[in-house]
Amino acid sequence: MKKLILLSAVLTALMTLTGCGTDVSAPQAQTQNQAETEVTETEEVNSEAMSYDFKQFKNVSITGIELSSLNEEELAVLYAQARYCQAMTDADIETMRELVSEDMVFTHMSGRQQTREEYFADVADGSLRYFTIGIADPSITADGDKAEITYTSVLNANAYGARGTFHMKGTHHYEKRDGTWIAVNR
Repeated sequence: MKKLILLSAVLTALMTLTGCGTDVSAPQAQTQNQAETEVTETEEVNSEAMSYDFKQFKNVSITGIELSSLNEEELAVLYAQARYCQAMTDADIETMRELVSEDMVFTHMSGRQQTREEYFADVADGSLRYFTIGIADPSITADGDKAEITYTSVLNANAYGARGTFHMKGTHHYEKRDGTWIAVNR
């Protein structure tokens, strides 16, 4: 029973692992004893994408997409998501605040909801610790000042004491505010 409760708590926490408190399908967990997961290089980018240095994100990998196939707005949204994921692995709350709307609500699988600051507090105190985050097979749409990105997160994390690698598919919503893409509620 304790294992079931712990697994439930971990899965609940993982609803917020990818940020943005959005539509997320049930995760598949695989226990891992490694201290870290190897980070792969992101794909090469064309000259249009040179203003977005995806290689700076040492704990984030992007796979399953040709960056050269994305337009400027799609690249900007993917960059914002990768930047947020890197901030999660660094427990960089200041950067996370810059990239997430103040009224963001994170919803766990159990239905429990957290404000942005409650979630950030769990990251800051180490209750939620992210080692690496993969952004697999992203699909990005941008229309005016609204955008969304759907992808499978591959999270190597320690959530409330349970270490593992978790795969979750989710859609994250963005709004362009003063020229910057910010994660928002749906």
